[in-house]
Amino acid sequence: MGLEAQLHLVGDNYSNASSAFFIAVLLFSLPNMVLLNRLPVAKCLAVNLLGWGVCTACHASLSNYAGLVTLRVLSGAFESGIPPALMLLSSQYFTYQEQAPRFACWYTGLGNGQILGALISFGFQHMAPTAALSSWKTMFLVLGLVTAAVGIFVLFFVPNSPMKAKFLSDVEKVTLLQHIKVNQTGIDSRRVHPGQIVEGLLDPACWGIFLLVALQSSGSGVVTAYSATILTSFGYTPKQAALLNIPSGAVNIICVLCYSFIVRYYGYRWLVNAGAGVVGVTAAALMCFLPNSNRSGLLAGLYLINVLPGATTIAFQWLTCNTAGHTKRTYATAGLNAAFAIGNIIGPLTFRAQDAPNFRPAKLALVILWSISVVVAVLCRFYYVAMNQRRDKLAEAEGEKVAIDKAYAGLTDKENLSFRYHL
Repeated sequence: MGLEAQLHLVGDNYSNASSAFFIAVLLFSLPNMVLLNRLPVAKCLAVNLLGWGVCTACHASLSNYAGLVTLRVLSGAFESGIPPALMLLSSQYFTYQEQAPRFACWYTGLGNGQILGALISFGFQHMAPTAALSSWKTMFLVLGLVTAAVGIFVLFFVPNSPMKAKFLSDVEKVTLLQHIKVNQTGIDSRRVHPGQIVEGLLDPACWGIFLLVALQSSGSGVVTAYSATILTSFGYTPKQAALLNIPSGAVNIICVLCYSFIVRYYGYRWLVNAGAGVVGVTAAALMCFLPNSNRSGLLAGLYLINVLPGATTIAFQWLTCNTAGHTKRTYATAGLNAAFAIGNIIGPLTFRAQDAPNFRPAKLALVILWSISVVVAVLCRFYYVAMNQRRDKLAEAEGEKVAIDKAYAGLTDKENLSFRYHL
């Protein structure tokens, strides 16, 4: 759409700008963890959405690379608080079995964004060259204002917790609390428990799923920043590339919904992540090793790559439903966001200017990283099984009974021995 030419981007400038966004997401994950633990969750979400929208709209004023990097950093700072807030809000209203479809509802925004983004990009590419603002600047301005409007809506209408929900009666609030007791994770707390943060830092399961998310997210740059670039390397025009991105979004949405259905009724979170990883490796291999003359095979690979990012929401939900204690759960959600950012930092950096137009080293990196993600998903499964077996033996030896009244005692999953991990 002319962004690179108008901002005089050269070499790896575009990749570096993409990485700058996620470096900011990573750096601001810790401050956002503190804010989400001390301030109302919905209000934090609203402020971050509003700030993100304003930064997006300000892209319309860009004239150079320095300005682009500055706005990408500011956008990343605001974006870093959004996924953790959504995870915390989603886990307040639903049991661990019900959470996966709810996580899927907002995570399908990635696929919807690909579809709408492709159509919007295609439409704005037809703007007259004599327009006051170039097509890409107008697009950023419109999308930024819409995002800011959503932030204002959230500020006034989304409650910070079920107990603050005006759309629930007192009887319904009590019923909801009884309903989600089975989670044994609590709902909300303004106190910071340093011991819970230390426990999270020493928890192998947290680090395992952080690694899983980072590995899966290493290909998100392909899905977001580089889909159009890869399509044009196949020989398509920019307008054709915009439209050919639509099936990628559809694949993502279908996979996210299917994964949430599997988890809702069968619970195989580890299998979803491992299976999606196998498909992702196959897709990356197709893109890496097929010749450019095989357009059908290359397109199939590009579309199938979207099978794996859809599983990331299941990895998010896997850790949140297996983490108890508000401070520890807030740390876990911030860690997941940081891991997502690390993966997205790695992804664009593998797309080097000297490797254009095929970017084979980047595609080969996906094959390797996603292969490792399959192994990590299986290892996490075995760790949780071992922990459950250990607790079952302790319960049998001590005659322990499951105590649901511990649900709101503020205990972590390590402290509450009646807690069982979900696979």
